[in-house]
Amino acid sequence: MSKPVIYLASASPRRRELLTQIGVPFELVRCEIDETPLPGEHPRAYVARLAAAKAAAGVATYRAQGLPQRLLLSADTTVALGTQILGKPVDAADACDMLRTLSGTVHEVYTGVAISDGERTETVVSTTEVRFRSVSEADIIAYVATGEPMDKAGSYGAQGRGALLIDSLEGSFSGVVGLPLTETGDLLRVFGYPLW
Repeated sequence: MSKPVIYLASASPRRRELLTQIGVPFELVRCEIDETPLPGEHPRAYVARLAAAKAAAGVATYRAQGLPQRLLLSADTTVALGTQILGKPVDAADACDMLRTLSGTVHEVYTGVAISDGERTETVVSTTEVRFRSVSEADIIAYVATGEPMDKAGSYGAQGRGALLIDSLEGSFSGVVGLPLTETGDLLRVFGYPLW
């Protein structure tokens, strides 16, 4: 039996790969929102707010296009050192600065996931603790030169060469990549989606 197609309101290729991994068919829906953190906003609240806002924008988009109503999934990931939010770098110098800041630290990766049926939206936030090794300046420069950090929160990708920077993590690896699969599955179940 084929599973119902959902909408994915995300441009992330990693989220597409993760949904494909668990066998959830999807169609992409564009959504544009302002991702500026609010003054004093905690990173956990920030990703929950953005995931919900992306869901609302995605629902508005598919309705405006006259597309059929379906479940819609959106997500947002950020890296945080304490309450400091480390988003995507604006350029290579910014990426190097972020990696210097994270070197030798234990920090958190928060991923908010939202699912909407067009009437109701449910959200969940995954928190993973990541322990970075002390990274040399030469390694930071070489890693940034690969281009991998440029579209990733915190300037590293745990699923790519950035794995060389990580000593350990406690929590959801897929959450660090961009979509915590256990939590996503739980949310899909809330809406009666057949996972198997």
